[in-house]
Amino acid sequence: MKKDIDSIFKPHLVPKEVYKGGKNIPPSNKKIYKLSSNENPLGASPKAVAAMKAALDNINIYPDQTDIRLREALVQDFDGRLSADQFLCGNSGSEVIDIILRAFINEGDEVIFSNPCFLPYSVFSRWYGANQVDIPLLAPNYELDVEGILNAINEKTKVIFLTSPNNPTGTYIPKSVMDHFMARVPKNIVVVFDEVYRHFADAEDYVTALPYVLEGHNVVGLNSFSKTYGLAGQRIGYGYTTATIANYVRLIHKPFLLPLTSIEAAIGALNDTEFIAETVKTVLEGRTFIAKAFDELGIKYWPSQANFFIIDPPLSEMGFTDKMMEEGIMVRPVSQFGAPGKVRITIGDAEANEALVQALRKTTESA
Repeated sequence: MKKDIDSIFKPHLVPKEVYKGGKNIPPSNKKIYKLSSNENPLGASPKAVAAMKAALDNINIYPDQTDIRLREALVQDFDGRLSADQFLCGNSGSEVIDIILRAFINEGDEVIFSNPCFLPYSVFSRWYGANQVDIPLLAPNYELDVEGILNAINEKTKVIFLTSPNNPTGTYIPKSVMDHFMARVPKNIVVVFDEVYRHFADAEDYVTALPYVLEGHNVVGLNSFSKTYGLAGQRIGYGYTTATIANYVRLIHKPFLLPLTSIEAAIGALNDTEFIAETVKTVLEGRTFIAKAFDELGIKYWPSQANFFIIDPPLSEMGFTDKMMEEGIMVRPVSQFGAPGKVRITIGDAEANEALVQALRKTTESA
């Protein structure tokens, strides 16, 4: 008996929302500033680029079968506070999210996240048949609804996503809030703490996942080489957690997981302390400059601990995006991230930031 192929499709894979990354710079005769994807305004780490170039002589040979060399480099980057078996690596932070969900989620399990947030939390969890529980950030300041999350936990809850600084809002979770949450979350739940933008956070009460991992909590600190290190094109990320969780998750690692150039680039980038410091300095100075311009122009924005701002634009979301593009500035509408009507703007170098302010001035004057 003939049956349509879709009769064997998994129902939870029926297309719904699909994550779409930021657009690349379109062909143009004028200068376009890409302030839509939170990329490094200074380019890539020179030491990372040099390491990639040196690796090209061996590009015909399979890369390392495991990620052990990178994990050992990460041990040094964390000043020996973690061991090599506490790290997980992948082709981008997004793949680390995917690996964690694949390791822990069965169909019917529940995953908790808080919109507005990074869309792959929900998209990727749907791939494995998870029920998605959204406990939105609290208005008007995009604060974490700790009690809402704790009250939503049940016997089916397996993974909770927290993000600090959060994409797309730029807001963060204070240490006192994290302490309170971690003291109450059940021990049989994995907390994925996305700290991809941690280098740019300078709040006195900002905290990473590290102290909670050191205390033995079931937390994964999620990181990426795409932002601070300028390696978005190499697609490499990592997480750190307890040895028990990391060793379990690595059971589903593919052999030859990371490309040779990515391994060498990441190790080189970790050693480029001058580039990291200059990147952070550029972002923090730009953040102050742009916030001042927002204040002067009367544009509503949220204080940011990341390398971007979320704003309430003076025009409609797409109208503002199109108008800014006419002025040579690419920005990112973030309805897809759960923030309807809002726009995210990446902090660039001094030239890009000045061009942004000029474009904002024109746009607000014509609104």
